[in-house]
Amino acid sequence: MISSIRIKYLYHSGFLVESDKNLLIFDYYQGHVESLVKEGSKNIFVFSSHSHPDHFNPVILEWQEDKPNIQYILSYEIKVPQPLKNIHRLFPDETIEIGDLKIKAYDSTDIGVSFLVQVEGIRLFHAGDLNWWYWSGDTPQGMMQAERDFKEEVEAIKGEKIDLAFFPVDPRLEENYSAGAEYFIKELNPRFFIPMHFADTPEIMEKFEDRMKDSPSKILKFTEKGQEFDITIPS
Repeated sequence: MISSIRIKYLYHSGFLVESDKNLLIFDYYQGHVESLVKEGSKNIFVFSSHSHPDHFNPVILEWQEDKPNIQYILSYEIKVPQPLKNIHRLFPDETIEIGDLKIKAYDSTDIGVSFLVQVEGIRLFHAGDLNWWYWSGDTPQGMMQAERDFKEEVEAIKGEKIDLAFFPVDPRLEENYSAGAEYFIKELNPRFFIPMHFADTPEIMEKFEDRMKDSPSKILKFTEKGQEFDITIPS
């Protein structure tokens, strides 16, 4: 069986993933998706990995005015005005099934969660702010703790098949910008790896692509808002 999926880059860590029947929106911050939400006929699932404003924009909650059947899958620490049946808040290690989706939340090395999502035979991992936050100005103790926390969470994810991984490649980490990404690929071997969390520094993608030219994972390079890739994934 061959599964096809379309990926659209919104901005920063925000992506739209479209399968045959479903539309998934991850960590919406900026970007043009309203027309798809309002006019589309597919099931819509909106994910927010944590409450940082570059990952959670409260405007997403307004979309249910046009689409009352929209489903929200949010980190446990995101506060919403009122509990609604279509809002699901997940803690690390929680699982949930909604429609065609099977979702498991993993922990983060910042706040919130990361998501493993199975949809129509494809398994996606969106890291949120899970990363090896290897800041060059940190103390030796802080660096050791960051490494330990990240590697422990990667170990927890081991054994999961991942077709598509959305993961931070953050130029603010300077020479350590790719440490987490390289370790994630080495240990978990996703079929496709999609860098994110680079905001207005898309040129880091060229550097990362060159560095990873021998990677076992295919690197998908998004450098412009609205850019799309159609992906075919054999089972």
